[in-house]
Amino acid sequence: MSSALMFLLILVVVFLAASLKVLREYERAVVFQLGRFWKVKGPGLFILIPILQQMVRVDLRTIVLDVPTQDVISRDNVSVKVNAVIYYRVVDAAKTVIQVENAAAATSQLSQTTLRSVLGKHDLDEMLSERDKLNKDIQTILDAQTDAWGIKVANVEIKHVDIPESMIRAIARQAEAERERRAKIIHAEGEYQASEKLVDAARVLAGAPAAIQLRYLQTLTDIAGEKNSTIIFPLPIDLLQGFMNWQKPDSRE
Repeated sequence: MSSALMFLLILVVVFLAASLKVLREYERAVVFQLGRFWKVKGPGLFILIPILQQMVRVDLRTIVLDVPTQDVISRDNVSVKVNAVIYYRVVDAAKTVIQVENAAAATSQLSQTTLRSVLGKHDLDEMLSERDKLNKDIQTILDAQTDAWGIKVANVEIKHVDIPESMIRAIARQAEAERERRAKIIHAEGEYQASEKLVDAARVLAGAPAAIQLRYLQTLTDIAGEKNSTIIFPLPIDLLQGFMNWQKPDSRE
């Protein structure tokens, strides 16, 4: 009797050891009973009936997925190499286990094809200057397609866009030409504004002839303040008007 009791006690201990399961805070157990989905358990301590019930452990923490470098042809026919990183997590453990065989591999393959298809619809300039918009578009598409797998795509970041060397030189020439264009426009606008101010000044001086003489004196003062040997004598045009009229023949003669 003692041997049978000891055997029974060992059997109970082994059964309890196999039945008691402990899950961490970030883990869930998808439990199947006789092959059929039963429920999701965890976290903490729970009992799993051996043989009759089996469980699949699922991690709910955010997973960082590094998307391999993809060859992308942009809308303006430029070949570039692009890689990205995706942050996702499981929000429905039952769907992740039942609906897809390998959620990580499926998400990785889907992210690669989505990255190529989305970037292929944009020009190279948009890839370089509108990364936030592209990240949002890729995230929206991935999140919609992985929702059936119980996966939530939290964020997508395009890490690097590798441009061919010839295209880098072309972009540099384009940027230099753009800067020269802007410089010419700014210079032309400055000349235009200066001409407007000169016209306004001429109108003011025309209304007060004495102001012209004051301007002459101010110019002489500025020149005298510099160390040079140039001497300028302003000669009013009114004094020359008489000589000019004297040299003209009289039409009445």
